Amino acid sequence: MTPRYYDDVVARGHRTIVRRKRLTDAADEYRWRSDFELSLFDASRPVQSPFETYARNWVFDYRFTDMAGRSFAIEDENGRHIGNIMYYNIDGARSEAEIGISIGERERWSQGYGSDAVRALAQALLARGEIKRLYLHTLEWNGRAQRAFQKAGFAATGTSWRDGNTFIVMELRREVGALPSRARAAVA
Repeated sequence: MTPRYYDDVVARGHRTIVRRKRLTDAADEYRWRSDFELSLFDASRPVQSPFETYARNWVFDYRFTDMAGRSFAIEDENGRHIGNIMYYNIDGARSEAEIGISIGERERWSQGYGSDAVRALAQALLARGEIKRLYLHTLEWNGRAQRAFQKAGFAATGTSWRDGNTFIVMELRREVGALPSRARAAVA
């Protein structure tokens, strides 16, 4: 069992903990990002560089950019790193941000971990008051992800296209009050 570092917790769901990333997360992320099947769910190409190159770039990003403040690790109830969640494309004028998630550990798919982590982070972000709308893009053919986002309170609002892929655009607004109160958090 992985030791818990409670000072790096960003949000708590019912089954998951969203926490700041650690240097030890790089190996998991490399494994997930170099997996062909997982890259399809992200409409991207798998990483093909050697781990040493990937790790060097990962450590640079971890230490010298603000991405560590917006990209977080997801742990299951046993403290295992099972995926990542992030928010980005922050627009202060519109009070909105985009959210994305990837559960890299296949044995955790379709068990509610993704929707739990999304719900927890969304609650934390919306509770701060600076963001009033969270949105995301999920591939049209990824019904499992769409159901998970709906379970977390997101609703489909349209479609978009990028690089030959059709995406369903989904959103969650603070005014709607669709956030369950059981997730507690404090996003930094």
